[in-house]
Order: sequence, then structure tokens, then C-alpha cells
Amino acid sequence: MDILLEGIIIIVGNYGSGKTEISINLAANRKLAGIDVSVADLDLVNPYFRTREARKQLSELGIGVILPPDKYLQADLPILTPAVAGLIRKPSMLTILDVGGDKVGATVLAALADALDGKTYRMLQVINPFRPFTDTLKGCMKMKGEIEKASKMPISGIIGNANLIDETTADLIYEGYDFVLTVSLESGLPLEFITVPSRLSDEIDMKRFSCPVLKLHRQLVPPWEKAASL
Repeated sequence: MDILLEGIIIIVGNYGSGKTEISINLAANRKLAGIDVSVADLDLVNPYFRTREARKQLSELGIGVILPPDKYLQADLPILTPAVAGLIRKPSMLTILDVGGDKVGATVLAALADALDGKTYRMLQVINPFRPFTDTLKGCMKMKGEIEKASKMPISGIIGNANLIDETTADLIYEGYDFVLTVSLESGLPLEFITVPSRLSDEIDMKRFSCPVLKLHRQLVPPWEKAASL
């Protein structure tokens, strides 16, 4: 099943959920499917793992990447440039906003209220069942409420990212899928897609899933490792 997302898609999640890795891989996936894609990096929480780290590969694929000016690339200030507002007013077929973790990063979205006014958008919450605060249904719903309160916008869908980086196994993928499916059913929010590390794709029985699957080609790696090709 293809991931049929278009328009303005805002991706949020708590610290360590994997939302930035997903933003990067989703952008590449949709671009390779022939869709015009742009990405805006609004992650002001984590100064080390941001969409901007993959900007070279994304640009080579023809994906527009909106970043703060170079002098602010390592800053953690709420810098919302005219370029970001302009991208929202005139979005690509798919415009991905990568927003910082937890309610702190989500407050950036409140500052974009004017630009988003009258626009159709969807805000998707990334849930990693193996991270603190989102390892229970109650925790997921609490995180959802905090992000919605901070951003003043509703979450309209879920992305499942059962991920322990190099320790991820096929069994953990299945376990994580069952968990986010339960969250989807209990919350009434659609499960848009789940993720599977590309190294495990041959081991996974894709027929077990009732939603699309995004294969993750890891980009956010330590300096001594090389990012995978998108």
C-alpha cells in the first residue's frame, strides 16, 4: 500500500520518537513516487538530529528544504523565517513540517497560526512504543493532549515507529504495530503508516499489516557512521 499523503503534513512527537528520521524518509519516498515535495525544518528542541542534517541528500533528490539562515543552523531559538510562512501559504503537493519534540517544540506551531489560517493541514503524532511516556495508551493520550494544547491544533492521525535503532527486530516491529493499532482504535485516530528499518524489510511479513509501511533508510547517525542512501 502506498502512503497517500498530500498537502501540508505536520509531524510531531515526543523526544526520541523518531519523527525527524520519518520526515526525511517520507519526503524521499513521496518524491521518488513522483510527487513534488518540500520540507521545512522547525525542530528547535534537538540541536544534533534535525532534518537539516540530511539536506544534501534531500536537495539532490530535488526536494525543497527550508532552513533558518546559516548563522542560526546550530541555534535553538524560535526563528520562523518568511520562507517558512511562504511555503505554507503556497505549499507543494506535499509539504512536510518537521516540528520539535514534546510540547516545547510544538509551541512553534502556535506562532504559525496566521500562516496556517484557512489552510487545510493534518498533524500526525509519531508514537514509538519503546520510548518513555509513549509506552502505554495513557501515556500516548497524555502526550497527544500536551502537544495539542501547546500548538492549539488537533492531531488527526498516528504514525507507528517501533524502533530501538540497531536493536530493532522483526518481533519488536510486530509488537509495536499491535500497540499503535490499539492506540488508533482507542483514540479514533487513523493509523497512517508504520515504519520498518530497511535492513529488516526482507524479514518482515508485510501481510500482517493493515496500513502502509515506510522503509527507513537511516540518516541521523553519529559522526563516525555513514548515512544510508535515500
